[in-house]
Amino acid sequence: MIAADLLRAVLLLLVPVAWAMDVLTIWLLFGVALAHGLATVLFDVGYTSYLPVLVGRDHLVEGNAKIAAVRSAVSVGGPGLAGPLAGWLGAPVTLVASSVGMLLSALGVWRIRKPEPVAETAGERRLLREVGEGLRFVAGHPLLRPILITDGMFSLFLVTYQTMLLIFLSRHAGLGTSGIGLALSVMAAGDLIGALTARRVIARIGPGPIVWLAPLCTAPAAALMPMARPGWSLWLAVAGLMLVSLGGVIRLIAQGGLQQTATPDRLLGRMNATVRFVQWGSMPLAGLLGGALGGLLGAPAVLWIGAAGMTAAFVPALLSPLRTTGEMPSAVFPVADPGHPDEP
Repeated sequence: MIAADLLRAVLLLLVPVAWAMDVLTIWLLFGVALAHGLATVLFDVGYTSYLPVLVGRDHLVEGNAKIAAVRSAVSVGGPGLAGPLAGWLGAPVTLVASSVGMLLSALGVWRIRKPEPVAETAGERRLLREVGEGLRFVAGHPLLRPILITDGMFSLFLVTYQTMLLIFLSRHAGLGTSGIGLALSVMAAGDLIGALTARRVIARIGPGPIVWLAPLCTAPAAALMPMARPGWSLWLAVAGLMLVSLGGVIRLIAQGGLQQTATPDRLLGRMNATVRFVQWGSMPLAGLLGGALGGLLGAPAVLWIGAAGMTAAFVPALLSPLRTTGEMPSAVFPVADPGHPDEP
């Protein structure tokens, strides 16, 4: 995690440096975005695999909720600050603030003093074999498989939607950089509300039902945006996206706890890597799909498609044991390691 943070800080700093030297190109931006994304995946897999060690399996919902609350609080202020900064300093110089944030993150992780147990390995480690083991474990688990499919569908249509959202806000809603930043901050407030209420909602409804109820009950609100026009209807649509964000965070906290408690320690990294491969791997395809559909059909039509797809993502979870999984899987499905069959 520390190495990933330091790498991301350097990558982000390359953009303003190249801009100042008048050598900034779109291909450099593509390269920075690709390398930054790879480092982000490594950090994300690392922290989700380390969290059960840090807080204990009995406190995973609380731990995930607190992390989501902090992230959401920053997301509320970040876009609102980024808009004016980009307008004042320019987008390249604004990335200096992001680089400093990565350095502060590395410092925060470095200060953690909870030791991480060294995983025992039997014989020579082979990357492809371990990747296959993680895939087989997730695909064969009665809870992890439908979570993966549901999350993959939702992520695919969410990114398709987001690809045209900024274009819609700029061209159809008439918002400038400050207005778009404000809209994104209002949407991010849903993340914060979801993170602060997730523990109570999950305790009342159950983690399994949350996975399918959240997209079914909140994703339809995304359809308000393509109907919006400048004025009150636009801000009503932004409030609808705040509801989508709220439901998404609660779902992610619930499914994160399910995934972490259902997986033995030895396979946590492989499970999280498999999940992130599906979740993040769909993003480039979704971006291309959103852009292509936007060129053919226009931004409003893509927003309709994205809203319908996010809503339909509830179906795989509903048609699985998640429908009635009211407790974490350690109480429903024993945490068994396929590589260590004698483990309780």
